[in-house]
Amino acid sequence: MPMLAESPSLLITDDDPGFRETLQVVFEPLGLRTLQAGDGEEAIDIVHQEKVHVVLLDVHMPKLPGLETLRRLKEFRAMLPCIMLSAQLDDLIVEQARSAHAFSVLPKTVTIRQITGVVLQALQRTYAWPGHSDNARGVDAVNSRINPQTLQ
Repeated sequence: MPMLAESPSLLITDDDPGFRETLQVVFEPLGLRTLQAGDGEEAIDIVHQEKVHVVLLDVHMPKLPGLETLRRLKEFRAMLPCIMLSAQLDDLIVEQARSAHAFSVLPKTVTIRQITGVVLQALQRTYAWPGHSDNARGVDAVNSRINPQTLQ
């Protein structure tokens, strides 16, 4: 298991710029460097060019859907943890994402604590990243600044 010496990078891939920016505000105070992509093709380009440790990936995007993006990312970065998000989450999407080796699948209406917990878990399991001892306080501080506590 590789270990992280630097701050981990999170690629936020979603066609909604407001959602990407909200997630950036959530994750940067926790010590993560954030990158943003508006579609799957852009995400693949970024992963080729930048050091990315975790990917958040919307299922429904123009140009290249999230599931196909996931499959392509896994072709050249098999161990890269990818967390899928969907506003129309159903059993078929969950099954397809898991068979394509998604780290996790979350509904698009997700709490800050849920999404940060899954991202931090992906970093810990994949890279043995301990994070900051005050991550819980950091999440609480972010929760107090963003309303509602559910991200959509």
